[in-house]
Amino acid sequence: MNLLIYEHISGGGYINKKISASTLSEGYGMLRSLIADFKAACHQVTTLLDSRLAGFNPPIEADKIVSVSSPEELDEKLRKISGAVDAVYVIAPESGQVLEKLVESSGGTSLNCQVEAIKRVSNKMTTYETLERIGVKVPETVLLDIHEKTGNIRRLIKELGYPLVFKPVDGVSCSGLSLVKDEGSIAAAVKKVARESLSNYFIAQKLIRGKGASVCVISTGDKALSVTLNKQLVTLAPPDEESRYSGGVVPFDHSLEEEALKTAQRVVESIRGLRGYVGVDMVLAREGPVVIEVNPRLTISYIGLRRAADFNPAQAIVDAVFGHKLPKDAQTQGYAFFSKVEVPSHPQIIAETYKLREVISPPFPIVGNESAYALLVTSSTSLDGAKSAFHRAKKRLLAFYVRGD
Repeated sequence: MNLLIYEHISGGGYINKKISASTLSEGYGMLRSLIADFKAACHQVTTLLDSRLAGFNPPIEADKIVSVSSPEELDEKLRKISGAVDAVYVIAPESGQVLEKLVESSGGTSLNCQVEAIKRVSNKMTTYETLERIGVKVPETVLLDIHEKTGNIRRLIKELGYPLVFKPVDGVSCSGLSLVKDEGSIAAAVKKVARESLSNYFIAQKLIRGKGASVCVISTGDKALSVTLNKQLVTLAPPDEESRYSGGVVPFDHSLEEEALKTAQRVVESIRGLRGYVGVDMVLAREGPVVIEVNPRLTISYIGLRRAADFNPAQAIVDAVFGHKLPKDAQTQGYAFFSKVEVPSHPQIIAETYKLREVISPPFPIVGNESAYALLVTSSTSLDGAKSAFHRAKKRLLAFYVRGD
């Protein structure tokens, strides 16, 4: 098949905007990984790159790379290329309706979740209500108006108790998220949400204590298969700091693994139109798996899944969407560990990092950013082996910058 793979952060969606170095490393890492797997499955791939990135000639296995220099050029090239290929896959955040609009307007046959399903799960409150009706555990949550007075918010969330999590109703990852430990943090947390969201609403929810995790799911739109339980490395921060996602482990050995996999499968099958690849975020708590988010798109855990799975997950997406088939006897072989590494923004060194096979996303030195982030992934037959390999790779990466100084 001839495919167009478009990733919004690195592909030109921020061409006239400042790009978050941390988010860029995730986006490019997913793009490069997915393209490599489609190529391994003998598909032809075209992709788009922001001209600021294309100028560094970064490592990527696409057959054709189209540089984008303006929003107008992006729209034109997306329409033209999507109309000439067999299928399109979009990697983009669902916040601000970005993902659903891109999928809807691409004009080509889509490998993404169906637009109606994206719309449903992009609203966290609607998702929680849907999952509660089928008996899936979700956090106690209150929907609030972003313009509500602090005193009224204090009253509306009183029964939840502290600590709480405030976040956009349509947010992704840790964007706009705050850990609220007391009443004095409410106003600042609301302001943080408002900076990161276009919605007039946000949610406050009871903090669920446990292990942060996610499940990679492959779905036909009707039937789903949970493939791996993954550990998430997440730091929840107060309003004056940034909450962050730094990486993860695939697979995650945990006593609740079987229950978590069954829960994720049930969640995806309960929302018609979730197809291809779906990520389900949850907390493995004392009372069992508690679902936090449903991601109707590729998630960063994919870069670990592809290292640990004994099948090609990109081809599994094609088979699920076009063939209505799920992987048979999907297993993992070993462990993958991945995380971001912060380095100084240094244009003269980036090409050196291409030599490290563990660097799935190089530390792009974007103008205006003091720091850059590399995304590293390592794998081994044991978790300790994967972690040790990561630390060795990190040391080699940082050595470039010591020499460069």
